[in-house]
Amino acid sequence: MSQLKAVEYAVAPSEVKAVFDDIKQTRQVDDVNNFWKFIANHPPTLARTWDSLKEVMSPGALDPLVKELLYVAVSVTNNCGYCIASHTAAARRAGMSDEMFGELMAVVGMANETNRLAVGYRIPIDPAFE
Repeated sequence: MSQLKAVEYAVAPSEVKAVFDDIKQTRQVDDVNNFWKFIANHPPTLARTWDSLKEVMSPGALDPLVKELLYVAVSVTNNCGYCIASHTAAARRAGMSDEMFGELMAVVGMANETNRLAVGYRIPIDPAFE
């Protein structure tokens, strides 16, 4: 359990309120989720993380659904329950179906299994892959 408390908007310093306002406007939500409220205990981390996330997750060569699916995959591999919940919800809003989620979990599980085998066996990289 975290030792810190969530920073609520009503008592947040002005630099935190500015970031919270940008999150709410960008995401079109009434309140920010707990991730932002807790990292707001260190305003420079809040601002840096929001700016980076906003840039990385914005539409680009990869569409928003693909980016959310990747985020879920990495979150599962890193065992971050909070990020799994948050980005699974975002992926569903972006169009992920139950079938897509099932296939994603199959790929994540297979990648983790084969990664461990390749590492354990110390398999050299094929010249064709380089």
